[in-house]
Amino acid sequence: MLVVEKKNYPREKTCGDGLTPRAVRQLDDMGLTDQLARHHRFTGLRSVAFGMELELEWPDVPGMPRHGYVVTRHDLDEAVALRAEKAGATLWQGAEAVAPVLVDGVVRGAKVKDKATGVTSEARATYVVVSDGANSRFGRALGTTRNRKWPQGMAIRGYFTSDRHDEPWIESHLDVRDKDGNVLPGYGWIFPVGDGRVNVGIGLLSTFSQWKEVNTTKLMEAFVASPQCAKWGISPETSCGAPTGGRLPMGLAVGPLTGPTWVGTGDAIGAINPFNGEGIAYAYETGRMAAHHVDTALVSGDAMALRSYDREVQAVYGLYFKVARAFVKIIGRPKLMRAMVGTGMHSRSLMEWVLRIMANLLRPDELGPAEAAYRAVAALARVVPER
Repeated sequence: MLVVEKKNYPREKTCGDGLTPRAVRQLDDMGLTDQLARHHRFTGLRSVAFGMELELEWPDVPGMPRHGYVVTRHDLDEAVALRAEKAGATLWQGAEAVAPVLVDGVVRGAKVKDKATGVTSEARATYVVVSDGANSRFGRALGTTRNRKWPQGMAIRGYFTSDRHDEPWIESHLDVRDKDGNVLPGYGWIFPVGDGRVNVGIGLLSTFSQWKEVNTTKLMEAFVASPQCAKWGISPETSCGAPTGGRLPMGLAVGPLTGPTWVGTGDAIGAINPFNGEGIAYAYETGRMAAHHVDTALVSGDAMALRSYDREVQAVYGLYFKVARAFVKIIGRPKLMRAMVGTGMHSRSLMEWVLRIMANLLRPDELGPAEAAYRAVAALARVVPER
């Protein structure tokens, strides 16, 4: 197996750096438990809104840990790549897959540009896994497109020094506001990294009417200047560098997921949770599924096995992301967003339930109510005014 990485490890990548129990489970299964333990471990989520705070521990779900980690992508991605190399993969760093190699109209590898030399060569393969991120150029070359009716996210983050860098909670602020004081669909976060820094950012959804008018840099500056951030000692003076950001397709908004000899995974297919913007766990999970179906195709000699990947992805995430897309549509209405957050913050039991839903940590016996939740959310979306 050949893994092509366009940069050289270790390298920076814009991310919130928070690993939920779903992500930790995948990394544990990769054999990275000991390496994770070197990083900052947290107990759960502190939700902050309208002057109230709730500290919510991760729920008890069979097969899932009850803790998370904050690990920078600088460290995490290198650890995963080196683990793949140890397992037998060939890791080609500083090389970008710039275009598919087509034989009789079928993908049979990639044209790979070595960034140090500028030389482009062909890497032939029986099957190709497309994992080049949210703005997948390789995927678009194969005909993938984003469903523009479905939500996408906008996020921006930066690092700041803070004496509270090793707190046992990641913090989410649910009352992010625009210049007119409207509560926006999204949240601000402060994630303690444990090395003297905190990861601070803002994530928004494209489900409110003025989302294109929002300047995320200005919104980030306002959040950094807020009293909430002041409690952490966060200010322009404690910044470790300019913030970075981008847009993210969500809820499996990019397709198709497969072709005759290729499969897409992670951000390249929009496998990002619209409830909370989490993408790391879903990248690992879809990557694991893809590996299984590619292996089946190789062993059987039947490329049709790849179609089972599409079916598995839909079976695992279809209903959940359907609920999430409907939910983020209705919270795009400022009055409803404000009412829902304000009501939820007065009820610990309700917010514990919300945490389980938003982190996709429902127990097997709770999956049935998800269908009822979708019907309720869909009905609400039809009757609530747009403004």
